[in-house]
Amino acid sequence: MKIFIDRIHRLPRIWSNQELRKFANLFSGDVVNVSAWKDGDKEGRTYKEYFIKANTYTKTNWKSEARGHQGEKDEIFLDLECELPNELVGKFDVVFNHTTLEHIYDVTTAFSNLCAMSNDVLIVCVPFLQQYHGGYGDYWRFTPLLMKRLFEEHGMELAYLSFNNHPGSSVYIFAIGIKNKDKW
Repeated sequence: MKIFIDRIHRLPRIWSNQELRKFANLFSGDVVNVSAWKDGDKEGRTYKEYFIKANTYTKTNWKSEARGHQGEKDEIFLDLECELPNELVGKFDVVFNHTTLEHIYDVTTAFSNLCAMSNDVLIVCVPFLQQYHGGYGDYWRFTPLLMKRLFEEHGMELAYLSFNNHPGSSVYIFAIGIKNKDKW
């Protein structure tokens, strides 16, 4: 029996999950999934399950009507366009953000906040080539060069960057930035 996968939306998600599985097991300490909604990888697992060495795992969300904040244990309300609360600056060893930045108008502040939350690693997945989607705002597409510059401008070194190249599918960028180069 042949299994058909939606090439436009599902295939890049499956690919980005595979990319994350390559690296998530390397990271320990305090991990946060920023704008996680229900923390699902859309393949039946949670992203928390990927970070098997995490000491703690937190998720943040925005407003509930945007598939966001649910008031769950270990969930923080966070608007990435606002000034980052002091208690979140440098709080996490690993900050993970999957396909959220394209939905935030003030993406520069949002990216700055992601970097500020991390004391070491930032993992980001963003659309490079993808159709407009979402009734809750869809503002941006990102290029590999932009991702490199964003990391550099926020004191991080681009440690890894890849993108899928499946014919007929959306294209995601998966990138990892680090602050502690000597550690890695």
